[in-house]
Amino acid sequence: QVQLVESGGGLVQAGGSLRLSCAASGRALPSYAISTYAMGWFRQAPGMDREFVASITWTGDTTYYANSVKERFTVSRDNSRNMVYLRMTSLKPEDTAVYYCAGDRTKIPSAGNRNLEVWGQGTRVTVSS
Repeated sequence: QVQLVESGGGLVQAGGSLRLSCAASGRALPSYAISTYAMGWFRQAPGMDREFVASITWTGDTTYYANSVKERFTVSRDNSRNMVYLRMTSLKPEDTAVYYCAGDRTKIPSAGNRNLEVWGQGTRVTVSS
């Protein structure tokens, strides 16, 4: 069973950048194990529902973004390292949230596909104004 661990969150000023990482781990996890999962990033701000941020297909050939982060965030993956990334630039206070990565072997994460097989525990991002 793949487990996901996010890292890279923190406090940043508005206009700044962060890169979040999501590492797949598990007992005797083989290289490229994450390649069987389409991956996504979601976030949850205080008092709000969890919302879709971005996703990437199994091979990384296609990416999808919420309108609110388009042209500011970039999702990528390195299947050889079992890693997924979210590069965030031009950060705004409204980007403040706990960010989660999630994966599924049969469907691409999206605003409509949130019932996903595996989720990380989240990493907190705080953007100060």
